[in-house]
Amino acid sequence: MASATAFPVQRGELTGVGLEPGLYNADLAPVPLERRDWTWVNMSTVWMGMVHNVVAYETAAGLMALGMNAWQAIAATAIAYFVLFFAMWFNAVSGTRYGLPFCVLIRSSFGPRGAQLPVLVRGFVAIFWFAVQGYAGSEAIDAILGTLWQPWTTFTLSILGLSLHGWISVALFWLLHGWIVSHGVHRIRNFELVAGPLVIIVGVMATIWGLRVGHGLGPLFSQPSHLAGSKGWMIFATGVTGLLGTWCTFAVNIPDLSRFVRSERDQVLGQLIGLPITAVVFTLMSVIVTSATVIVFGKPIWDPVALLLAIGHPAILIFGGITIVVATLSVNVAANIMPACYDLVNLFPRRLNFGSAGIAVLVIGLLFFPWLWFKNADSIFKVLSAIGGVLGPVTGIMLADYFGLRHQHYDVPDLYLYDGRYAASGGWNYAGITAFVIGGLAALSGLFVPVLASLYAFSWFIGVAVGAIVYLTLSRASSTA
Repeated sequence: MASATAFPVQRGELTGVGLEPGLYNADLAPVPLERRDWTWVNMSTVWMGMVHNVVAYETAAGLMALGMNAWQAIAATAIAYFVLFFAMWFNAVSGTRYGLPFCVLIRSSFGPRGAQLPVLVRGFVAIFWFAVQGYAGSEAIDAILGTLWQPWTTFTLSILGLSLHGWISVALFWLLHGWIVSHGVHRIRNFELVAGPLVIIVGVMATIWGLRVGHGLGPLFSQPSHLAGSKGWMIFATGVTGLLGTWCTFAVNIPDLSRFVRSERDQVLGQLIGLPITAVVFTLMSVIVTSATVIVFGKPIWDPVALLLAIGHPAILIFGGITIVVATLSVNVAANIMPACYDLVNLFPRRLNFGSAGIAVLVIGLLFFPWLWFKNADSIFKVLSAIGGVLGPVTGIMLADYFGLRHQHYDVPDLYLYDGRYAASGGWNYAGITAFVIGGLAALSGLFVPVLASLYAFSWFIGVAVGAIVYLTLSRASSTA
């Protein structure tokens, strides 16, 4: 693999002169080498902050509800996150090498105009996830304020389906998001440097409590598995795919982070520590803590806010609530707001920069009315998992384009031209668009064709493989490279 220094454009020499203003601005330009200062520590703490969130904490509940025992749930987590690690490792290479975000790199395989299709889908998912996670975090703020000031819960006036105290909690949490993103990517990096380790420390404290209460690993680890035979293996595969669906959207836009990393070694090591290793440890922590709730309360409590309320100790509730707020902020700013900002800037480069796009994300997210969706959590995850399956082909197409078709080389200035080498047919690369559609249909076929129902357990893998194969076949047949 060629070194980054082989390409002069990486030193900040791409000035925008002669480039299309509809495709270029300072936020979309390659990050100069001197500004790529993220180390493996920064990359790992960013992932720690993203992996440690309310949804990840509750993942073990979903896996065990499928019939797995604790060890099988941990094994499913390990398999899913190691698969994600390899996908993100390779898809991050081009971002590290060229300093470019996803919305620019995708122009190579979809064309500068056709690229708006996957960018729009990815941006929609990012903003939707931000809204749902944001509301989940606001509930922790609501619980904290209700503990500190009892009259707080009397503000029950309902506005658009949400109580007045709920609205104030949402507003406070949205302001916290705005403060973090107001100074761009580097403030996000510095916040994650604190948030990731903090959540781990609190998780260790909760795990110690669980081990003491449970006198060891607790009753959950003694529960038998309810999976048996080929049907059991299919259920296990469904659980792995569900975990992949939670993060496979980020496998698409991992260059948004890796463009700031100083070397390939830093991005690989940082992701290895922060993604699969941390995810497995966090899942183990959540299972141990939940096993303790079986002993203390007679039933498993998977929702961390509900657990804090059940414990009922004001100091613990406030401290735990603040931790949940920090954990939710850390996943939202890096996994949802950052990619959504780049996607909006890509759509309106002459009108938006990263800061103004961040404000737009906050406003649009509120218009999703996440508290209404949150009451139907099953619907949320079914919709987002399906969209995640549709984005699987985009990962396959990007990998096939960079490693198979372009042989790890992009002509960076042409990515900012409507009539450059990546223009294909008037800015539309129909090989990429066709592979996206066929790959998405293949990934979701099990949802609509009963005889293919078993394939849905492997939807992400199918989407990646079909997307890559169709794209390479069509591209080589039409010689669009």
